[in-house]
Amino acid sequence: MTASLALPTAADVDAAAQRLKGVAVRTPLVFSPVLSDRVGTRVFLKPETLQRTGSFKFRGAYNRIVQIPEGARRAGVVACSSGNHAQGVAAAARLLNMPAVIVMPHDAPALKRERTLALGAEVVGYDRATEDRDAIARAIATERGAVMVPPYDDKDVIAGQGTVGLEIIEDLKALGLAPDLVAANTSGGGLIAGIALAVKARVPGAHVVACEPAGFEDHARSFRSGVRERNAAPTGSFCDALLAPTPGEITFAISRDLVGEAASATDDEVARAVAYAFTELKLVVEPGGAVALAALLEGRLQAKGTVVIVLSGGNVDAETFTRCLRG
Repeated sequence: MTASLALPTAADVDAAAQRLKGVAVRTPLVFSPVLSDRVGTRVFLKPETLQRTGSFKFRGAYNRIVQIPEGARRAGVVACSSGNHAQGVAAAARLLNMPAVIVMPHDAPALKRERTLALGAEVVGYDRATEDRDAIARAIATERGAVMVPPYDDKDVIAGQGTVGLEIIEDLKALGLAPDLVAANTSGGGLIAGIALAVKARVPGAHVVACEPAGFEDHARSFRSGVRERNAAPTGSFCDALLAPTPGEITFAISRDLVGEAASATDDEVARAVAYAFTELKLVVEPGGAVALAALLEGRLQAKGTVVIVLSGGNVDAETFTRCLRG
């Protein structure tokens, strides 16, 4: 099956980096003395919280949308998202003067919905537990002649997300270092697959670890079985950004070979990581963006040598953030 898939390569990540140059934020790679002291090894943070729209999602969305031919842009784009991909698509479409429709669950955080609307996108709601978001989006795209922009299972989206890994490698190289371990949160798998493409092409011995909310460890189970496993429930974690039902077909074809390792953290552990990022690292991170950090803090990663933790997003509403700080 995978032989027929159009899989991105490290060269595609390099090409995406050129398209994103001067458009996406090249987020810093930050050495953290306090975190390094706590876990006993050198730890760097990649805060995609500082990216356009507050998460890494802008990278993949823009890389996909900018390649739509001029003649096909008038009808716009359609995407499915609980918020971060929504904002990334909306922002990319706005930069390219294209309309965007986002199919978003009714239980998506209000902040993410409001910001998606503020970026000029039209939002169509659905019930995460009873309705098929992909079917809704396909129907809209067919009716309007618009282009679908998948949240993760797309060659160009994955390549765009992979620029996170490319920047990690380049910035560490400038310091005379190479990563021993890179950990990032995963849902459908676009970020972790893209990072793996970039990292493993340049540092084959590096470990890339997919981090998931407890109870939604579809990557971990899929790595063990060798096939794409599904989560039992569509909801049940406050890591709203990480609730894809199963790894993507394209993303898993990559991560099965280049990642193969996973770790998880409970909601309580993630909440503590969000609070730790605020009090100790001086960073605002949403729950779905803090699972890799939580896994590190809970000792679930083999933290040796040079470790990089990707903080994938910072779009958290005040109520959820306060809940995390109060414990």
